[in-house]
Amino acid sequence: MRKLVCPRLPQFQACVSPLGQLHTRPLFGGYSLAIDDTVFAMVAEGNIYLKACEQSAAYRVEHRNPLLTLRRHGRIVPLKYYQIDDTLWRDEQQLFRLSLLSWQSAQREKNCRRASGRLKDLPNISFHMELQLIHAGIPDVRTLREVGAQEAWLRLRVNNASLSLSVLLALEGAIAGVHAAALPTPRRQELLEWAATR
Repeated sequence: MRKLVCPRLPQFQACVSPLGQLHTRPLFGGYSLAIDDTVFAMVAEGNIYLKACEQSAAYRVEHRNPLLTLRRHGRIVPLKYYQIDDTLWRDEQQLFRLSLLSWQSAQREKNCRRASGRLKDLPNISFHMELQLIHAGIPDVRTLREVGAQEAWLRLRVNNASLSLSVLLALEGAIAGVHAAALPTPRRQELLEWAATR
C-alpha cells in the first residue's frame, strides 16, 4: 500500500482535533479523512480537500478553490471536494469552521441515506445481499426490522440452502446498526444455537 504523503496533514489533524480522532483510508487513488466514520475530507497528490456544502459556497465562490477530480473511463470527473488554499491554511479559525461545516453536512447526508430505507446502507449488507433480500420478499429496512434476522435468514435459505451462519449474524448486526463482530456474545450464542436446530 502507498504511504500517505501530505505535509499539511499534521496541521489539519491539530485543527480538527476538537471534533474527534481523524482516521485515514485509501480511496479513489488518494485517502479519505473521517471522524466518527463520517468522511468529510480527502487527500490527493499531497493536498487536502474539504467536502463541499451549501454553507461553504460563499467561501468557495470568493476564493475559487479547485475541485478534486477523478479520472473515470478516460474522462475527468469533478468531485464535491474543494482544495484548502493557502489563505485558509493561514486562518485556522476559518479552517476549523469550514471543516466543521463539511463534517456536519456529511453527517446529515449519511443520516438521510440511513433513513432512506435502502438495505445496502445498513452495516454488513452488501449490494449483492440487498438483491437477495429483495428476492426473498424483504425490499427495505422497515420490512427487515419487522421480520427480524431469523426469519430473513430462513427466507434467504429457501434460495440458498448452503447459506452460512455468518449471514444470520450479519443480518442481526444490520438490524442493530452494528458490525456483526460487535454483536453481544450472549445474543450471538443464542442465534447460533437457534440456527443449529434448523
